[in-house]
Amino acid sequence: MKLRTKSILFCLLLLLVGGAGYYGHAFYSFLTGVQEPNIIAPGKTDEEPKKPESEIPVWGGTERVNILLMGVDRRELRPDEHPRSDSMIVVSIDPETKTYDLFSILRDTYVKIPGYGSSRINSALAEGGPELAMSTVSDFTGVPVDRYVITDFEGFKSLIDAVGGVEIDVEKNMRYRDPTDKGQYDIDLKKGLQRLDGDKALQYVRFRHDATSDYTRTERQRKLLAALAVQMQKGTNLIQLPAILDSVRPYIQTNMSSADMVKLAGLSLSLKSDQAGQFQLPPMGAFREENRGGSVLVPDEDAVKQFVQEQMERGQLATEQTQTEQ
Repeated sequence: MKLRTKSILFCLLLLLVGGAGYYGHAFYSFLTGVQEPNIIAPGKTDEEPKKPESEIPVWGGTERVNILLMGVDRRELRPDEHPRSDSMIVVSIDPETKTYDLFSILRDTYVKIPGYGSSRINSALAEGGPELAMSTVSDFTGVPVDRYVITDFEGFKSLIDAVGGVEIDVEKNMRYRDPTDKGQYDIDLKKGLQRLDGDKALQYVRFRHDATSDYTRTERQRKLLAALAVQMQKGTNLIQLPAILDSVRPYIQTNMSSADMVKLAGLSLSLKSDQAGQFQLPPMGAFREENRGGSVLVPDEDAVKQFVQEQMERGQLATEQTQTEQ
């Protein structure tokens, strides 16, 4: 499945970061905030953030850059608890071909979590923080992952509101009563084209009460984030960048150094979004459904690793072919 825009949280984050040359003070404050343990407490990065230069430096590496994106639900957590990851996406960027692949991991995937036995993959973050989540995802996909970005419900809503909402054609009426939060996160959407504010947008991407549950939920997430990417690219929102950065800073956490974030921002500006790949893990045919304390997806992990490798190679071959034709 092809992407037409940079349509995930990481690319939106890089779009924000890409304005650093024009809004140095706001960007510096943003970097300082997201490198503190504001979502969970994994420990601070070793490198202190530095004020960016007026020009974005170039990413110099040639190896793939693999980043784990995690959306979390912090409701009803104790102060000492880590949240489970509500969504997990691996972004794999090839700096040489200027392409990237997105691998969405279904949260009920049943895998081995190093040191904790087997469980749903979304529990790795809760059990051992982002380091364990990255290790678990690396083992599952066969892709080395050493960078992460985390945000939560409030961060998502704040970003949507900061850009003035997004226009989405809601494909059907969606209603759900959540008994755990006194109506705060109930879902009540009407079918049709409309502009969604942060609260309604969160309802749209959280709804999973379809016949295919999490599969269609992840499709809606991609649809909305693609619309958000378009909205973020509008000039009026670039002018509002400092306010946008300030609004999302309390809700984003990463282990990436300020230098890497700025360099990746520069790299993102040259990515070929029309050649991006977007995939579900485990892919259809590479898992079976079982009941292990609830319904889970038991993957064929060898098949998953092979699938991931094939998709990465496919993207590289397609890029090489395009370059040859030109």
